[in-house]
Amino acid sequence: MVDQVHQGNRKNNYFGKKAWKYICDEFYKRTGLKWDKEQLKNRCAVMKRMYIIIKSLLDRSDFSWDEATGTITASDEVWAEYTKEHPDAETLRSSGCPIYKELCIIFSEPATNGNHDHPAEHEEGTPNFHQLEPLSIPQEVPSSSESEEADDGVDDKETVQPITPSTTGIRKRGRKGIDDAIAGAILEMAAASKLRTAAIQQRDARYTIANCIKALDEMKGVDEQLYFAALDLFNKPTAREMFLSLKHDKRLIWLQGKCRAAGPVP
Repeated sequence: MVDQVHQGNRKNNYFGKKAWKYICDEFYKRTGLKWDKEQLKNRCAVMKRMYIIIKSLLDRSDFSWDEATGTITASDEVWAEYTKEHPDAETLRSSGCPIYKELCIIFSEPATNGNHDHPAEHEEGTPNFHQLEPLSIPQEVPSSSESEEADDGVDDKETVQPITPSTTGIRKRGRKGIDDAIAGAILEMAAASKLRTAAIQQRDARYTIANCIKALDEMKGVDEQLYFAALDLFNKPTAREMFLSLKHDKRLIWLQGKCRAAGPVP
């Protein structure tokens, strides 16, 4: 989504069909999860609400954003007082939101210089989101003229009903659903991150220098000059991955070509 925003493919606060196709394809490449557009649109809506909730927290002077850790910081007394009224905020207190910077790029209104709001920057003239009651539920109301585009995007026109005795109870009852969804989104993102980390670790464990040397020692027709040239080549992770991914009968030819291109070994 961030890539599509940077490429200018989010028009009138919507991603088009081509942008959603790209997002679905990239999500699958990065996570291995085959989610369709509707699933990602639903998750996008949850992340948007998460962005608004976190931003409303950070608009308070007693909360601040720690970009290094991706957490919302405040004193224990401030958190204790806040979570008494909003117990669902414990999720944000404990887990934070490591992707908040990216959420700012996706969901914030562009400033006059073309940039987007940043969690650590509150420059004068930067469009601000509606002043929200912390952890209230924004209601999305797309107009009829937007109905066709709404099929391919998440509406950015958030309206919040005035807080009255009659609506406060509804808000409190409704909060649990959205906060459960946000908590679920955080857990899913954490799980996806763990899957990516595990996949990277598994890949790195396979394409090690030791495994390359073991495969090299098992090959026939490798003279001393080619052998030591190959050891230098194995310092490159991409070369190790390519070498071990080739069929056994192709490795010698590939090594000879690579080492010849690198020049003679002194």
